[in-house]
Amino acid sequence: MTPYLIGRRAFLALTATSLLGAETASPGGKGSSFIYAPQHFLDRATELDLYRLTDPKYRSVMPAPHLHFVSRRGRFLIVCCERSGSMQAWRVDWHNGESRQLTSAAALDPSSVALTSDDRAVFFCDGPAIKQMALPSLREREVARIESGWERVPGFTVSLDGSQVVWVERSATRFRLRSIRTPRGEVESVIESAGEITDPQLRPRSTQLFFREGGVPRLLGAGDLPFDRSADIGQVLWSPAGASLLYLSVPADRAKLTTIREYTLEDKKDRLISKTSQFASFGVNGDASVFVGASRSLASPYLLLLVRSVRRELTLCEHRSSDARLVNPVFSPDSQNVFFVSDRNGKPAVYRSHVERFVEETDLEA
Repeated sequence: MTPYLIGRRAFLALTATSLLGAETASPGGKGSSFIYAPQHFLDRATELDLYRLTDPKYRSVMPAPHLHFVSRRGRFLIVCCERSGSMQAWRVDWHNGESRQLTSAAALDPSSVALTSDDRAVFFCDGPAIKQMALPSLREREVARIESGWERVPGFTVSLDGSQVVWVERSATRFRLRSIRTPRGEVESVIESAGEITDPQLRPRSTQLFFREGGVPRLLGAGDLPFDRSADIGQVLWSPAGASLLYLSVPADRAKLTTIREYTLEDKKDRLISKTSQFASFGVNGDASVFVGASRSLASPYLLLLVRSVRRELTLCEHRSSDARLVNPVFSPDSQNVFFVSDRNGKPAVYRSHVERFVEETDLEA
């Protein structure tokens, strides 16, 4: 697909250098804070506004894209950054740049950090421990711990209300999904297999669980899912309402276009949504009417909006990341902002694009 470039304002192109962020107060451990003023600049491809929220001198990443980590009511998101000397979770206000260190973990897994839907608690994995932290007190407790003979491996999901946590463990010969009901439930095994288990994702507002076993997409209790098997299955996401699973279908022939497809639970059908400009990672807005994707094209390393109803793309900016799979763009819950990661200016940093002009606001209560 040929992306459509949104408007140009060339006479403003030099303003980026005049809006350098100011930093105050050095971080000093859990609970400490500092200000890194969001740095505003115009994207060179579209001349639309971009804001860099973290300092590219320090590696910063966002949690796994299927988790909730952008606030519903405030103007903050959870970012994981090595600024304090090790990877820790930070609360970052995207308006004024105030950042507060939330964790002092010994071995934080940045892909595991998740907010509850009321923005009052954070879950995360610290080595073999699964932890829950209250906001804003930062009081934390251990929810579960990995048993001897097993180790936790990538794969973590939390229900929006924080009532259920699911993760993946591995022994010398087996994989298993483990689950706990909070606050005082017992840890139990959901499924155990000789095949590798990856990508667990709880269905929004439900206990149904998607996962992959040996690379095969499955729904717990329902077996294999009839995703398109003529191509590789890339990133998978639940739709915000939980009515369907959305995924990237990636042809083995790199000359062919990657598509977004949808499997709906009600009729158990798999359908094409749209071809894309080679999306390597993607996100979906609050009512699944608009997608945002990071193209893997080396010639056009764009971040694009894809309007579902007309199957048309609009270019937001150049993500210019060395690996488009790591961009992992996500919408804010109201669909008015897009956040993404890029190493375009050094180490990976978090960026924001305001998309109010192109995407309608979605209902936070929906």
